[in-house]
Amino acid sequence: MRFSLRPLIARCTLAVALPLAVVGTIAALTFTTAATSSVAHAQQMPPGAKQPGDFPHVKLTAGMFVIDAAVAANDADREQGLMYRTQLAPNEGMLFAFGENAVHCFWMKNTLIPLSIAFMRADGTITDIDEMQAETTNNHCPRNNGTYALEMSKGWFTTKGIKPGMKMQGLPPLQ
Repeated sequence: MRFSLRPLIARCTLAVALPLAVVGTIAALTFTTAATSSVAHAQQMPPGAKQPGDFPHVKLTAGMFVIDAAVAANDADREQGLMYRTQLAPNEGMLFAFGENAVHCFWMKNTLIPLSIAFMRADGTITDIDEMQAETTNNHCPRNNGTYALEMSKGWFTTKGIKPGMKMQGLPPLQ
């Protein structure tokens, strides 16, 4: 009996090539979607807004936890804060440093993720902690004067057992 190998080779080639083409198409779609979402996120940042990596950073400690905190120490940086961010790393936050000991209130306009905030005295003692919902304009004011505020992902302080009266270490000097 005689038969040609050509149809068999063609079928095998098609059987291998078709799945590879599908995987390539899926990979291309995934890359396009990721690139599009990255562009969409970049378009949400208004002109002149700082990118997350453009803020100076400090390492803070709260008990045994190390925090990577971006520092907002001038009016423009404090005004932007964590606006337009879509996520924070597990121990990442933003430290607001003020030049005066006063009641400093916060709101969540253009802030896309829910946050917790700890208000602190100059010596790092936490006086108040509050939970803030994303994209709201409610005022979040401490009951006590302070010079620092630290924003973290919502629930961070509670899950870590951090409470008023505890001290934050590693705060930068006030200007």
